[in-house]
Amino acid sequence: MRATLRWAHSDLRTHRGEALFLVLATAGIVASLLLATALFGYATNPWQRVFTQARGAHVWLHTDRAADTGDLAALDGVQSVAGPYPTASTTVAVRGTRASVELRGTAERPDVGRPLLTAGHWLDADDPDGVVLETRLARALLAQPGDTLTLTGTSRTLTVLGIADSPERRYRPGEQPGLVWAPPAAVPDPGGQVIGLRLTDPGETDYAVQRAVTVLGAGAIGQVSTWEQARAEAQGDNRLLGQVLGLFGLGALLAAGLAVHGAIGTRIRGHLRDISVLKAIGFTPGQVVRVFLLQHLAYALLGAVAAAATVQALGSRVPGRLGDAVGVWQGLPGHTVALFVVPACAVLFIGATTGLAAWRAGRVPPVPLPRPAGAQGGGLSVAARRALGLRMFRVPVGVRWQGRGVRGSDGAGAPGAGASPGVRDLEVRVPPGVRELEVRVPPALVLGWHKAFARRPRSFATVARLTLPLLLIVVAMSAWTTIDRFHSRPEQIGLPAALTVRADTDTGERGTRALLERDPQVAAAYPGVEVAALVPGQTATIALRGLGTREEPYPYALAEGRRAHGPDEAVAGQGLLDLLEVEVGDWVRMTVGDRPQILHIVGRSIEPENAGRVISTSLDTLQENDPRLRPTLYQLRLAAGADPDEVAGRLAEAGHGRLDVHAVANPADGLSPLRAVVLGLIAVLALVGLIELLTAIGGTVRESERDLLALKAIGLSPRQITGITVTATGCTALAAVLLAAALGLPLAHWLIDAQGASSGIGAGIAQVPSPALLVLVGAAAVLGAAALAAVPSARAARRRLADTLSAVA
Repeated sequence: MRATLRWAHSDLRTHRGEALFLVLATAGIVASLLLATALFGYATNPWQRVFTQARGAHVWLHTDRAADTGDLAALDGVQSVAGPYPTASTTVAVRGTRASVELRGTAERPDVGRPLLTAGHWLDADDPDGVVLETRLARALLAQPGDTLTLTGTSRTLTVLGIADSPERRYRPGEQPGLVWAPPAAVPDPGGQVIGLRLTDPGETDYAVQRAVTVLGAGAIGQVSTWEQARAEAQGDNRLLGQVLGLFGLGALLAAGLAVHGAIGTRIRGHLRDISVLKAIGFTPGQVVRVFLLQHLAYALLGAVAAAATVQALGSRVPGRLGDAVGVWQGLPGHTVALFVVPACAVLFIGATTGLAAWRAGRVPPVPLPRPAGAQGGGLSVAARRALGLRMFRVPVGVRWQGRGVRGSDGAGAPGAGASPGVRDLEVRVPPGVRELEVRVPPALVLGWHKAFARRPRSFATVARLTLPLLLIVVAMSAWTTIDRFHSRPEQIGLPAALTVRADTDTGERGTRALLERDPQVAAAYPGVEVAALVPGQTATIALRGLGTREEPYPYALAEGRRAHGPDEAVAGQGLLDLLEVEVGDWVRMTVGDRPQILHIVGRSIEPENAGRVISTSLDTLQENDPRLRPTLYQLRLAAGADPDEVAGRLAEAGHGRLDVHAVANPADGLSPLRAVVLGLIAVLALVGLIELLTAIGGTVRESERDLLALKAIGLSPRQITGITVTATGCTALAAVLLAAALGLPLAHWLIDAQGASSGIGAGIAQVPSPALLVLVGAAAVLGAAALAAVPSARAARRRLADTLSAVA
């Protein structure tokens, strides 16, 4: 054991930098995996906790006032019912902030879908104007218990008594109204009612919705929302962040394992004599394997423990969503198990890859076998020999040329320009009166290229190990540029409008549009309407939108097909196509109240709203099918450089409280933490790549020691010998960069589009890095690799003759 520890200590002193990089890389990988676990827990468990404690309803049905909901409780699979509760849609304002809300008349605190109070108290029968706000709505309004809400367009006021969590769909400005629980007396003129169904089997949600619609009648249904939609909205971007961290963490772990495997293999080849000595003095093969295995397990364990301790102690202090996620995750039941299991799995994986490489060390014989006389990579190839004697151009005899490295066909030339091996047999006949000049490729470039790729299995393995972290870096850069595309060019990802305006019902259509278009920074105002429509089969509702007119069509971002120009033509999001199992070119039928809408899907649009379950056409088309429909909203496209907040403030002031103006939600707004995540992942991957690069450089330098005497004997200077190693390293890095770009760009495009398709937005959102950025990163990688190789190779090229003979022996 003492000899084993002394060997490990000696090896650590020799490879301090590599050990440090391995510890840091392991720490970064384990930290990313732990943060991914925290984000997954944060995305799923809070909503699930609220749903369980509130005994949430799996289905909420919004119906008209005349619908008879008494028979729903007797349906098979329905465990209990909440409501029906009268509802009214209105707009409330507090301190200048407005929000669309649904007033829900509730006489008693519900048993199903029970709101969980976080501040204040529940409704009081002695206070007919007291209300309770849903948490997300209260945050948007900056409201607290005791504040007074004003119902726009009326003189009525409501008093906030409490704030409560709910497992129902959350408030989203301009998309989903907020939920306000109020006494029935506060809803004197309800526009409809809502009833919740709690099911015995949540997996039968679609079937339960279908039966409920059959009982009530399709004309009585206004909107259907399910627990799956609420859960998906609650998880939001946290689950995507967890997926990104998990994917890159596993990829980095694989790259680190391969880098460790390559490092040990290279070290074994460089220490065959030392390993033979260890066996000669009594080390068993198992002891030799344990030397390498325990040493690298110690590095991995140190990095894993450091990462786990850092995440546990400081993770909740990180500002933003990551800190909130870690804080919530630390309070979950499975936190302690994950804190030990994730680092343990990472260490075991690195140990497995280490063991495979260390097993080769145990097979080294006690007496070193003599090396073959010839080089393992073989002699120079025909291409290399031609490169050493490359003739670039010819000039007439009468012209005199001077200069080093240039000679005529008669053999005269500057000193040091002698013929290279294999060039004599490549001489060609020269026409009379013409002297042939040769401009030779430097020997360091040819021999370095030969050294990099002569031993093909080993060279290909080195390039593959270096390609993996570079490939993941390319994918991470693509994720970064895709997020930038959401912010810099939102019109290309389905967000051509910057503001959504909703006017009070007593405001005229022409007057409202004229008011909006008078603003100098409003480029266009598109009138529109959005209603909930029942899909065929009556299992869910989707968003049916009519935006723009045929004279001024709305500029949808199309990923497939064409724009909707003719009657009954529409474009649909990926989520709707998946839900209905249709394709571009199909006809679909849906029901809005008791009126059917039959539309021809002629294109697929990129739809970041409502999980892509949106079908869009012009306002003219919807009004032709249902003349009762009138514009209820306006989408505003602003002039270039306009500030949406300033424009929204001017319009709200010009509307004198009759306009509800909101900025269109950008999906990338919730992905701002992903930028820091991508930077951290790139740093970890760069460390892994640096470990592999140092391994490749060390192996090349040790192998060049055997050729040092021969290279000096043929007249190469130390600078030229150094250039051979630098060229070999640069060629290896260049091959890895080209392979990473060739494989990484299609992979990144596929991964990002697959994520977009699964979220309902649809494929077509991926944006790869610009060629200039790719060239810059690739050049930095190649030049950095060459710079790292320069110092050790120069030191090896200037070794004393006695040291060189000892290395060769």
